[in-house]
Amino acid sequence: MDDRVRPTGLANSGVRTARAALAAREVLEGRRRGALNLLPFAGPAVVVSVAYMDPGNFATNIQAGARYGYALLWVVLLANLVAMLFQVMSAKLGIVTGKNLAQLCRERFPKPIVLLMWGGSEIAAMATDLAEFLGGAIGLALLFHLPLLAGMTITALVTYGLLLFESAGFRPLELAIGALVGIIGLSYLAELFIAPVVWPEVLLHTFSPRLPDKDALTISVGIVGATVMPHTLFLHSGLTQNRVFARTVKERRTLLNFSNIEVVIALSIAGVINMAMVIMAASAFHHGRPEVAEIEEAYHTLAPLLGVGAAGIFLLSLIASGISSSVVGTMAGQMIMQGFVGFRIPLWVRRAVTMLPAFAVVALGVDATHALILSQVVLSLALPFPMAALLWFTRCDAVMGGYTNRASMTVIATLAALTVLGFNVVLVLQTFGVGIPGLTG
Repeated sequence: MDDRVRPTGLANSGVRTARAALAAREVLEGRRRGALNLLPFAGPAVVVSVAYMDPGNFATNIQAGARYGYALLWVVLLANLVAMLFQVMSAKLGIVTGKNLAQLCRERFPKPIVLLMWGGSEIAAMATDLAEFLGGAIGLALLFHLPLLAGMTITALVTYGLLLFESAGFRPLELAIGALVGIIGLSYLAELFIAPVVWPEVLLHTFSPRLPDKDALTISVGIVGATVMPHTLFLHSGLTQNRVFARTVKERRTLLNFSNIEVVIALSIAGVINMAMVIMAASAFHHGRPEVAEIEEAYHTLAPLLGVGAAGIFLLSLIASGISSSVVGTMAGQMIMQGFVGFRIPLWVRRAVTMLPAFAVVALGVDATHALILSQVVLSLALPFPMAALLWFTRCDAVMGGYTNRASMTVIATLAALTVLGFNVVLVLQTFGVGIPGLTG
């Protein structure tokens, strides 16, 4: 972008991108040192972290805290650790190969498999956007007493407006999303000061794996399903590109180290926010209102229990979550479509394909909660494909060269993937009323 032509507006945003890229180059070449060297490289994991505190997480975490108190905090921690592992691998794939996961699938898999993965991934991206738009729309509808479709429209317009920042480079959009993440985090920090939290129990249940009863497994499956999602695996591998290019082996190692640090920091923050959601719900609802299971119900219940301020903060965090995760979901949909087809598609077409199904569902009058549940089932069905592809590529010498996963990491990632997929199978079976031996009755 030529920043000499327009010194204001998007051009100024372009300057921010150029400065970040220059600072990253100076760090890689050893011309810039200090404790803040991570900052020029920060961004991709922050963007991806939004997917781990989206409206789907709100719904499952509220249900977990209301019904079981602090007992399922360890599930949130486990899901977040699995997410960290796979996001590290996704970022590594993009840095080493210079391509995103969708592009590599198109290049290296047989055409029938590519078409199957593309179709499944597109449907998953639509399901993701459905959940995100619904979350933002519910928040706006409750706050301003609007019809749900009006809330959807506002969410879509704000989302599209934020996506315009992409034309000015990577940094402006990352800063905008980072600000929304900050709003979510500060909102739940405030909630913890309002809610009567029993901190010794929080610490105990965070590191004590235990399922109180059979129904707790169902909610645990929901927590994992709302945390590890397919679109983030595609997105992260693409976000690491077009920032700063490694010219030597040493520079690539430095890039990978900074990427790993950012993933750990960003997803740790996301994990803490998720745990704060459970803690807030446990403190507010568990003793007296354990049946609270929906976002709207949680909002209406918070006001008389903890005050109007707590309910308002909850809505603010939900709106920030819905808007930011809608942006990220749409970005992932664009990347999936572009990567799998291999030729340029007009930007408005890519965005419309991802957004319109969500409007169709609401316009048809489908119950919002039921739509959220179905979207999670779709994501569960789509997840095995990118997880398996990511595991395969990151252990393949022909793809990664000397940067393949160590055997120990491959084993851990495989076990983690099988665990997540097993949880998702349970979710799908239970959604369709299929009895599971040992979990029914």
